[in-house]
Amino acid sequence: MSNSTQLQAEAAATLTQWYGLMQKNDLNGLPALLHPQAVFRSPMAYKPYAGAPMVSLILNTVSKVFVDFAYHRELVSADGLSVVLEFSAKVGERELKGIDMIRFDESGKIVEFEVMIRPMSGLQALGDEMGRRLAPFLAAAKA
Repeated sequence: MSNSTQLQAEAAATLTQWYGLMQKNDLNGLPALLHPQAVFRSPMAYKPYAGAPMVSLILNTVSKVFVDFAYHRELVSADGLSVVLEFSAKVGERELKGIDMIRFDESGKIVEFEVMIRPMSGLQALGDEMGRRLAPFLAAAKA
């Protein structure tokens, strides 16, 4: 990874839109950025969540859980189709740092969104709150 490499144009346009959605804390436009078979990899779950509707649900929920969310650094892959975004946020009284690892397809659609978070206390607070908010939806999705 290198921060001197640039994203391919379509991926860069999607990332700019993502930043705009996050800045407004309104992810209603997110489905348009996602590939229909997009995958979300959670720091709390072993198996990935598949499909644009599920990815959108998870990211919309976490955007409401995080307080004082901010991106700090952006690292781009050599092929220009992946980016790592360093962020910080709070969940309740817990502060956390993390990274969003986003992979785009050639048309700029998000195909994979993976999150890693530290410290464990921040991850646990996030997992507890996300579980509370998403339990009914996840149970229905498994049925």
